[in-house]
Amino acid sequence: MNPRATRSDTRRALTEREVGDMLGLSVATLRAWRHRGKGPRFLRLGRSVRYLPSDVADFVRASAVDTTSVSSSDDESEIGELPL
Repeated sequence: MNPRATRSDTRRALTEREVGDMLGLSVATLRAWRHRGKGPRFLRLGRSVRYLPSDVADFVRASAVDTTSVSSSDDESEIGELPL
């Protein structure tokens, strides 16, 4: 279990549908991700699958991608042109 999980996390574990709604994903996508070992950590309670809010938040943070862009003040290229 996530060491940062709180008691309220375990009392309010989220369903597949709730996590899908939060992330804009279908339940089928979450199931496919679990099968492939991707997506947020989950709990299997009997036949039920639940997600701790802290695990979903950790997954979202880990999925963030930093972009690097060159501002027009740093480069004289026009929009749409690639610097050489």
